[in-house]
Amino acid sequence: MLWPEPAAGAGDSRARPGSAFLPERFSRMRSLLIAGVLAACLALPAAARDYTLGELVISQPWVRATAAAGGTGGGYLVVRNRGSLPDRLVRVESPAAASIELHGTRMEGSVMQMHPVEGVAVPAGGEARLAPGGLHIMFLNTTRRFVQGEHVAARLVFERAGAIEVEFAVEAPGARGPGHGH
Repeated sequence: MLWPEPAAGAGDSRARPGSAFLPERFSRMRSLLIAGVLAACLALPAAARDYTLGELVISQPWVRATAAAGGTGGGYLVVRNRGSLPDRLVRVESPAAASIELHGTRMEGSVMQMHPVEGVAVPAGGEARLAPGGLHIMFLNTTRRFVQGEHVAARLVFERAGAIEVEFAVEAPGARGPGHGH
């Protein structure tokens, strides 16, 4: 009980000045506080979060905003393997793109080239880092524009651990990491 009951014989609580008013005032203050916290949360940009699938921890999946539907978008994340067996990210699925490929990069002469890879190894007790300029997820022929502050739903499929639904936070077009903006 939040407010103590008056002692026996103490009379009507309305006889004490402000006694009936205090719970109502605090109830209004609590409602205003809750409304303020909710409004602040809605005003924040979409935040990348972490997901757990068995021994794997998928950290902060994010994509860069795109100019229009029909183009490409790069997706990034970190997968940590807390287990004693290696695993491998073999596929990414999403209604946000006609197709999705796992890509690596390599130098060809003096030019950095992207190329599809069959999967991304996640060593036992280690991690796989998909980041700009390295391994990444390519959303090809996107079905919608990726708008900063929104999310892109996807399903990550691993060789051993299985599949997990995640949301990629959409960051600025030139972002270098989740929450880093432009």
